[in-house]
Amino acid sequence: MSYEVAMPLQAEEKVSGPLVDPFDRTVRYLRMSVTDRCDLRCVYCMAEEMTFLPRSEVLSIEEFVRTARVFAGLGVNKIRLTGGEPLVRQGIVTLVEKLAALEGIDELCMTTNGTRLDQFAAPLKQAGLDRLNISLDTLNAERFRALTRFGDLRKVLDGIQAAQQAGFARIKINCVALKHRNADEAKDLVRFALERGLDISFIEEMPLGKIDSHGRAAEFVSSAELREQIAGEFTLVASAAQSGGPARYWSSPGYDSRIGFISPHSQNFCASCNRVRLTATGRLLLCLGQEHSRDLRQVLRNHADDRYLQQAIREAVAIKPREHTFDLSADEPQIVRFMNATGG
Repeated sequence: MSYEVAMPLQAEEKVSGPLVDPFDRTVRYLRMSVTDRCDLRCVYCMAEEMTFLPRSEVLSIEEFVRTARVFAGLGVNKIRLTGGEPLVRQGIVTLVEKLAALEGIDELCMTTNGTRLDQFAAPLKQAGLDRLNISLDTLNAERFRALTRFGDLRKVLDGIQAAQQAGFARIKINCVALKHRNADEAKDLVRFALERGLDISFIEEMPLGKIDSHGRAAEFVSSAELREQIAGEFTLVASAAQSGGPARYWSSPGYDSRIGFISPHSQNFCASCNRVRLTATGRLLLCLGQEHSRDLRQVLRNHADDRYLQQAIREAVAIKPREHTFDLSADEPQIVRFMNATGG
């Protein structure tokens, strides 16, 4: 479900006020994918052989900044930069600097695979990036190569260290849990995070894109199973901490770290959804697990007046669905776009 034709501009008062969807949820959080390209090929994210977008179809740095400025004017106060891998995007530090300077943006974050943080952590911090989420699914170098198809674990570990040295606070590790590939490392990953003062979140795999490396139902492991495993070594206490996203957090006495679980299958979080996603091509996705969307690139390139963009965003939020409908038992993917095309 999408709108492709710009609607006639309504009176200015029609595009004022916060972004509230049909279910009375206020949108405050924009996840912005700056590229579909990545230097890894994680098995749950994309196929081994990928065809990436022509650069002419990807929004420019200026178009991303303009879109973010308009969102900020509509009440969005948090932006997360994603990909693909955002650090392969040319001009990424310049983009961070411009976004950090926008009035109304209180928190600017990035999700990265960490392979280039040894080069970029300090410049990103200096440019105004507030927080980092770093993907790390295993501490075993051989497993890491298998999960990413050719990645080097040492680069990610060096990137985490570089991020800490650059002064980032509340760095979070993201782990996509797969039953037969890395779920048995949950305790080791928690120990790694606690000992280094890192937060960590475990994510139930989401059925986006057609993959042939594994069966999603066979590899599914619930957040409850992971918590049970972790609780065999660490005391877990439910926490009221919030980070603005879907994670539910726990703590362990004696440590400041948060241990989070993102559970799209076993503990649906749609009722509190406060976010939308902008793809690298300018498609505004209203739900990770549905196709409701609006093409903002067309509006950006056809109209210099920001009121058209404001109206397009408001019209899009008006079709934001109640919830995703992921079904692990389905043979074919319910959403054919890969995660790298969606934005992490």
